[in-house]
Amino acid sequence: MSSTIVPYPDGPLIVRGDFELQTPDGEPIDPGRGTIALCRCGKSATKPFCDGTHKVVRFHAEAGRETPAPR
Repeated sequence: MSSTIVPYPDGPLIVRGDFELQTPDGEPIDPGRGTIALCRCGKSATKPFCDGTHKVVRFHAEAGRETPAPR
């Protein structure tokens, strides 16, 4: 399987390619398409998929790699 996951600024994770989506219990979730948007804000009514609610709740997250604080 090959997939690409891109975190969009203040938005969802966009997943493209070959992937398998499962519940925490290992049950398959049919994504219905080859490219999906996964919720990062936790407020979507269609979790684990994004429904655009992040815009309403003004969710903020960086798009790129986060650098951990020095120890």
